[in-house]
Amino acid sequence: MSNPTKENILAALSKVQEPELHKDLVTLNMIRDVEIDGGKVKFTIMLTTPACPLRGSIESEAKQAAMSVGGVESVEIKMSSEVPNDGRMRGLVNVTIKNAIAVGSGKGGVGKSTVSVNLAVALAQSGARVGLMDADIYGPNIPTMMGIEKLPPPKGEKITPAKAYDVEVISMGLLVKPGQPLIWRGPMLNSAIRQFLSDVEWSDLDYLIVDLPPGTGDAALSLAQALPLSGAVIVTLPQLVSLEDATRGLMMFKQLEVPILGVIENMSYLDLPDGTRMDIFGSGGGVQLALGTQVPFLGKIPIDQNVRIGGDSGKPIVVSHPDSPVAVSLREIAEKVAAQISVAALGGSNELPINIVE
Repeated sequence: MSNPTKENILAALSKVQEPELHKDLVTLNMIRDVEIDGGKVKFTIMLTTPACPLRGSIESEAKQAAMSVGGVESVEIKMSSEVPNDGRMRGLVNVTIKNAIAVGSGKGGVGKSTVSVNLAVALAQSGARVGLMDADIYGPNIPTMMGIEKLPPPKGEKITPAKAYDVEVISMGLLVKPGQPLIWRGPMLNSAIRQFLSDVEWSDLDYLIVDLPPGTGDAALSLAQALPLSGAVIVTLPQLVSLEDATRGLMMFKQLEVPILGVIENMSYLDLPDGTRMDIFGSGGGVQLALGTQVPFLGKIPIDQNVRIGGDSGKPIVVSHPDSPVAVSLREIAEKVAAQISVAALGGSNELPINIVE
């Protein structure tokens, strides 16, 4: 039997579809470095995000396809990743920020900062290069939640972001004295957000997560104008009042022509020791919002006191309790967000698929 050729292998792999992009691995240029030594075949699959939720199925299908080629005795696959750039120009930033994701809501107290912190850390844990910008200028909580007390000394004229859990962080809370109130007007807010982009020495980032202040005011408008966003994630509670506010936040992003990556329902339910589930804030609000506005539903995050403890002590729950239902849910949401970003960037479209999944 003759040995396999590179053409044979690529022909077999061209029948393997990337499940979310609906194109084959060869067309998407995801197959790299094909090496053939007799009947031994090696190649790299370059995923569109290290947080790919379907990496296991892609790997097994590719292996199966390569093994089906005549003369192949063994297949060795290396899984790597290259996050696509969304193609938006970010003139205020001197480095490459491939994708910028805003986390917003219509009101305070829904756990938006908790979601931002854990999304950022979960993406960094997967191997992505991640930044976290605390755009909540009036009530900056991110430093406490990330366990950061001060910025490192600047290198040159630019501010060096702090780093925790492999995430680069900037926040007004690191630039003012603790407890000092911030009483600013809109234009000052606008310039602060612009400074966070132009005067901070960010690394080349795969993802910049931006934690927005509550409401639909100046900060969100300033951000959308200063930093072209890949998309926005809306956080809501299950209850009706929260839903009305979240809808306003969602519609504001739509008016600003920012793609909606999806809705997250936080503090969704409480699992009791006897196995029953209590809906403290009602139920179904997030799904209702997603269906009503025709955007993806990204998932439910249960209530767990360790979220609060971790937030207060500077240890995000995906770090402190990685196997807890909350951490598992947050990691799944991070994977879905990363997948949505890849689909939009490679599809060249701002129209994201609507998939209501619980």
